[in-house]
Amino acid sequence: MVAVRWYLRYGLSYRDVEELLAERGVAVDHVTVYQWVQRFTPLLADAARFARHSPGDRWFVDETYVKVAGVWRYVYRAIDQHGQVIDVLVSKRRDGEAARRFFGRALTTLKVRPVEVVTDAAPVYPRVLDELVPAAWHHVEQYENNRIEADHSRLKHRLRPMRGLRTDRTATVIIRGLAFLQNLRRGHYELATETPGPP
Repeated sequence: MVAVRWYLRYGLSYRDVEELLAERGVAVDHVTVYQWVQRFTPLLADAARFARHSPGDRWFVDETYVKVAGVWRYVYRAIDQHGQVIDVLVSKRRDGEAARRFFGRALTTLKVRPVEVVTDAAPVYPRVLDELVPAAWHHVEQYENNRIEADHSRLKHRLRPMRGLRTDRTATVIIRGLAFLQNLRRGHYELATETPGPP
C-alpha cells in the first residue's frame, strides 16, 4: 500500500516507485507497481468512504482535458466551497449525456443535494440541472468558477510526472485516486484513531 500512496501522493512514475522500493530492499518491477495502483486505489477509496465528510452545498463544476493514449479526453470535476473534490468523470465527449452521467453518479454516491451549482456557460448544464437538481440555484458568472479551474491546474501538475495515461480505465482510476488523496490531505476524511489514555 505504501507504493500506491507514494505514486498518488508525490507525482512519481512507476519506475520512480520501483527505484525507491529497491533502495529499501524490495525488488519489484514497475509493471507490478502499475498493477498495484490499478487494483488497490479503488479499494482504498471505497474502504474510506464511510469516513468521508459530507460535501458542502455549493458545488463548482467544470471540465478540463487530459490526453489518454495520445487522444484528448474530457474530465468532469466538481469541488465544494471547502475545497473537497466531490467527484470526477473521464469522458470521450463533452455533451449532455456526459454531464448527466457525472451529476447522476455524484448525487447517487453522496446522497447529497446542492443548493447552488456554479458552472461555466456551457449550454448543456441548465437542462441537466433542471432534470436532476431542480431546486438548486444554477449560477453562471464570469470568475465565479476560478476555484475549480485552479484545482484543475493542480491535477495537471500532478499528472505531468506520471508519463502518460494509456487507457480510459487507467485514467479514471488514477484521477479518482488523486482526488481521494487530495481530500485526505485536506482533512475531508475522519480517519484518525483514538489513542487510549493512561489507566
